[in-house]
Amino acid sequence: MAANVQDGRKTAAAQGDIVVFLVGMRINKLWAVRSWLPVFTAMPRMLKELSKDASSGLLGFRVQLGGLREFSVRQYWKSEEALFAYASAADKEHRPAWAAYNRRARDGGAAVGVWHETYAVPAGRYEAVYVNMPPYGLGAAHGVEPVGRRGERAADRMWSGRVEG
Repeated sequence: MAANVQDGRKTAAAQGDIVVFLVGMRINKLWAVRSWLPVFTAMPRMLKELSKDASSGLLGFRVQLGGLREFSVRQYWKSEEALFAYASAADKEHRPAWAAYNRRARDGGAAVGVWHETYAVPAGRYEAVYVNMPPYGLGAAHGVEPVGRRGERAADRMWSGRVEG
């Protein structure tokens, strides 16, 4: 068994609210390499920058392929504020890449599409289980703990994190 696989049933050790950010691109015109290549290469630069800065607020990410034309990244953030601060920082990779994309889109049409979705999930409104898995997803971002600490069933784990008000 691989060294990073954790035996047994685990759940994410996240506490409080979580932020999940999904971002991706779709190549609409494969032959328009000059239009989509800058978009394709921008995300690795951003992820590298964020990964080097522990104070950025990015807790973890996973790159996903969606066939030949689609690529996306699932990201876990400390807070909405951290995500928005990075997105708007003039001295970071995102803002110039976004401005360049918008210029190319205005000039060259729809050779490449981009999208993102942001989910701010309140405490107690998320649940996770990992069985004989290496750290993954929310568990990789926040750490894992034995399932029994939060409840044996998914419904128990959802309710265990809720703050009653």
